[in-house]
Amino acid sequence: MTPDAPEVLRRDLHSIDAVGIGFGAIIGAGIFVVTGIAAGIAGPALLVGLAIAAVAATANALSSAQLAAAYPQAGGAYEYGYQVLHPLAGFAAGWAFLASKIAAASTVAIGLGGYLDALIPGLPPRAVSIAAIATFTGLNYFGIKRSSRANLAIVTVSVGALVIFVVAGASAFSAEHLRPFAPAGWRGTMEAAALLFFAYTGYARIATLAEEVRNPERVIPQAIVITIGGAVVLYGAVALVAVGARGADALTATNAPLLHVARTFPTPGVATLVAVGGVTAMLGVILSQLLGLSRMAFAMARRADLPASLRHVHPRYRVPDRAVLLIGATTAVLAAAGSLVAVASAASFAILVYYGIANVAALRMPGEKKLYSDAIPTLGVISCALLATSLPVPVITTGVAVLAAGFGVRFVVRLRSPGGSDGPAADNR
Repeated sequence: MTPDAPEVLRRDLHSIDAVGIGFGAIIGAGIFVVTGIAAGIAGPALLVGLAIAAVAATANALSSAQLAAAYPQAGGAYEYGYQVLHPLAGFAAGWAFLASKIAAASTVAIGLGGYLDALIPGLPPRAVSIAAIATFTGLNYFGIKRSSRANLAIVTVSVGALVIFVVAGASAFSAEHLRPFAPAGWRGTMEAAALLFFAYTGYARIATLAEEVRNPERVIPQAIVITIGGAVVLYGAVALVAVGARGADALTATNAPLLHVARTFPTPGVATLVAVGGVTAMLGVILSQLLGLSRMAFAMARRADLPASLRHVHPRYRVPDRAVLLIGATTAVLAAAGSLVAVASAASFAILVYYGIANVAALRMPGEKKLYSDAIPTLGVISCALLATSLPVPVITTGVAVLAAGFGVRFVVRLRSPGGSDGPAADNR
């Protein structure tokens, strides 16, 4: 296969780009919005839920890192499932990723509103989200390097705002705000952990973009480890300060919980900076979602799991242009509606399916390609199963129905694409 082959993407991303994309995907609705939902479910015990989610996310991240080093193709766990397990396992991972990240667009739209209103009151948050989707779709269309530069700027502001939040709020911490610690018991803590796992899952975006990363065998595992390690430390500090400064109840009354807490800090200007960080974080998540979703659709189209037209690559910009446009349009439509709690739960279930398959693939991959002990993906599988079953039954039922619908779509698409293959990725390039 030559570098000019029609379905080859351009490797434009360096280490800093990969780390930035990971942070851009993680630092967003999870910490700025879902923290409040988790507080409503578990009370101060959301801190334990966050720790449990961190353990699960770390195991999943390491599994993803070694898989990405061994199979550096676009599609992440979709490719791993195909190459290591079974085509149906690969499809389930890919469809779960699409369902989770498209659904998350409405979470971002709602969360954006709470922080945006503090800066410019009266702006319709969903209209702003749709405008951002259109802008980032344009950046994505004209080459991934442009998207990466925008993302690095966004990440710098978002992370900086969270660091300022922690420093300014540390003096307001009081142990009294941690009582009663677990009003909903262990069940509530585990449900909160399942929701908070959603806050950590952006590192998958790095693996999904593997075909556009230079030296992916080295860069991707390093970027994933740096991203998840930084997120665990930052999230733990933010959540501890937020709960300790105001109590869990204060986080549940708003779609902008960190802003609500920051307004009580004595240091002037912190709330404004947190609002700016919240807005940039939501925008960063939108950008990273569009990148990951378009590459996933591209990878699935190459195997005839989605319509073949989505496998087209722009001859000049070397991006999956039709997938970029379709994902942008679909995300814009779905960002205009959605219930925050319902969407966050549904997205959590779907992404747990995605990582569950990635962990099983890490267990089954050839021994000479493994970077870590099998204990890590084993812990990943167990944690994904525990967190998924901790979600309410209606959420699980909805998630299963979404997966079933996906297999129906696959059946129809493959009937119309007789050239579709369940073999290695190279067969379809």
